[in-house]
Amino acid sequence: MAALFDTAVDAFGGVDVVLNSAGIMPLAPIAEMDLETFDRIQRTNVRGTFVVDRLAARHVRAGGAIINVSTTVTRLQLPGYGAYAASKGAVEALTLILARELRGRDVTVNAIAPGPTATPLFLEGKTEEDVQRIAGLSPMNRLGTPADVAEVVAFLAGPGRWVNGQVVYVNGGTA
Repeated sequence: MAALFDTAVDAFGGVDVVLNSAGIMPLAPIAEMDLETFDRIQRTNVRGTFVVDRLAARHVRAGGAIINVSTTVTRLQLPGYGAYAASKGAVEALTLILARELRGRDVTVNAIAPGPTATPLFLEGKTEEDVQRIAGLSPMNRLGTPADVAEVVAFLAGPGRWVNGQVVYVNGGTA
C-alpha cells in the first residue's frame, strides 16, 4: 500500500481522494464461526482499513477526502453477521477518530454504510428467495445498486465538504 501511495504522489503530485472499500463477508452464527475465519475478517476489514487510513492521513492533500466503507448491518444486527458487523463497527470508530485527528488539515473523513446492494459480495451464497426477502426490508422494495452508492461517494469526495466525521447510511431506508 505504501508503494501505491508513493506512485500516486509521483504521478499526480499528491492524493486527493481515498476510497477504502476492500472487505470480506464470510457469514456464520457467532457460536459456529471458527477463529481462523473471524481473524481473517478482522485482518481484512479492520487492519486493512487501518493501514490505508494511516497512509491516507499522511498523503491526502488539503481539500481532499478519505472515505471508508462500513455497512448497514451494524444497525440491523442480523443473525450470522456478527463477525462482519463487529469489523465494520471498528471501521466506523477509526473513521470518526481519524476525522478529529486531522483537525485543521482541511481533509474530510467519512464512512458510507451501504445497505443490501446487488454486488458479488452481497449476492454470494444467497438464494433468490433470500435476496428477495432482504430486498423487501427496504421501503423502496429493492436492493441498492453500485450506482446508488457511487453517487454518495462522489458527493463526499467532491461537493460534500461540510460533511466530516460522519457515517452516511446509503440503504434506501432499510435501517
